[in-house]
Amino acid sequence: TFIEQTQLRSGSIYGGQVKPPDPPFAGTTMANFQRSGSTSNAHVGKAFEAKAQSFFAKQGLILDMNIPIAIGIEGKSKAHNFDLGSISNKIIVECKSHTWTESENIPSAKMTTWNQAMYYFFASPKDYRKVFFVLKHYSKKHRQTLAAYYLRLNDHLILNDVEFWEYDEDKETAQRIK
Repeated sequence: TFIEQTQLRSGSIYGGQVKPPDPPFAGTTMANFQRSGSTSNAHVGKAFEAKAQSFFAKQGLILDMNIPIAIGIEGKSKAHNFDLGSISNKIIVECKSHTWTESENIPSAKMTTWNQAMYYFFASPKDYRKVFFVLKHYSKKHRQTLAAYYLRLNDHLILNDVEFWEYDEDKETAQRIK
């Protein structure tokens, strides 16, 4: 019957009872990629954006959070909220507080969001100053910061007018590295 066929597709019939299929990843342990000691990665990101905003304010540059700017290609556009920016000063900032993994491996999934930010800059108005503001995180294993690693391997994806800034949380300072 139709009902029996549906039950067979959704699970197995045992003694007249339908046993649902095992959930995805049943019996496996999922890795937790949340930053140690944080409520959530979203909280970490927002806190880092606030640090970036404070850093730029100390430099005399007042930036708003979540600044909507029309971006697009080939005559099509849509608003994108940049992490920080100023319409009057024509500046947009994307912030990333990513780190090497605990075992100092490359956080490859995080690097894709850096590529995405480079595309947003590519599609943004040409007359805006573009700043990529990242956490300075050094790897002894790789003997470089995460930003230096990204710049070395992905220079072909980065517009000449995109500035890279590394923020040192301990010193509360930032340095332009590109």
